[in-house]
Parts: sequence; structure tokens; C-alpha cells
Amino acid sequence: MKHVLLAAGAINAALAVGAGAFGAHGLRERLAPRALEIFETGARYHMYHALGMLLCAAIAAGGGIAGARTAGWILQAGIVIFSGSLYALALTDVKVLGAITPIGGLAFLVGWVWLAVSALRS
Repeated sequence: MKHVLLAAGAINAALAVGAGAFGAHGLRERLAPRALEIFETGARYHMYHALGMLLCAAIAAGGGIAGARTAGWILQAGIVIFSGSLYALALTDVKVLGAITPIGGLAFLVGWVWLAVSALRS
């Protein structure tokens, strides 16, 4: 069970690569330029935070920072909400999805701050 965060981070990194490739090759001719830009933003932040999850998993495995695992799962929530809403917005053009995106961005911020505070407390 202690390696679930590591596996989730690796799976997210693979999904981010797939999303980026899908956007670059599968959607370029199907989406308007702005929609493609939105999709690519989702893929980029997906990868950044997948790498953040891997970092949190490595720190947690080392046992040095108690809150690292929690920070990683908060980043996971951010990926689902932020990148997921951008993917859906780009593919469906349902504008209300854009209102959800900042909640994911907030989760990203909370995850990184959680990790920082945890590091300072340990």
C-alpha cells in the first residue's frame, strides 16, 4: 500500500504523455486553435503535477516528511479537477467547465504549500 502514490504518479505521467500526443496528433485538425491550446494546458499541468506526485512519493518513502503523502494525493485531486476540466472543456466546448478549473488550481497550490509546511515542520 505504501507505493500506491508512486504508482498513481507514474500512471498520471503516462496519461499526460498520452494526452499530449493525442492533442498534438489526434486533435490538431479537429479542434479550433483556442480549444487545442486549452487541451495542451491541461496536458502540461497534468505532467507537472504527476512529477510532483512522484516527488511526494519518493519523499514519503524516505520517511522524512510526514505530510508528503497527503500533499501527493492533494496534487492528484488537482490533476483530476484542473486537467480533467480543461480536457472536457476543450473537447465539448461546455463553458461551465471552465468555472471548475480554478478549484483544481487551488488544489495544486494547497498540495505544494502542504508539502512545504510539512517539510518545515519535520
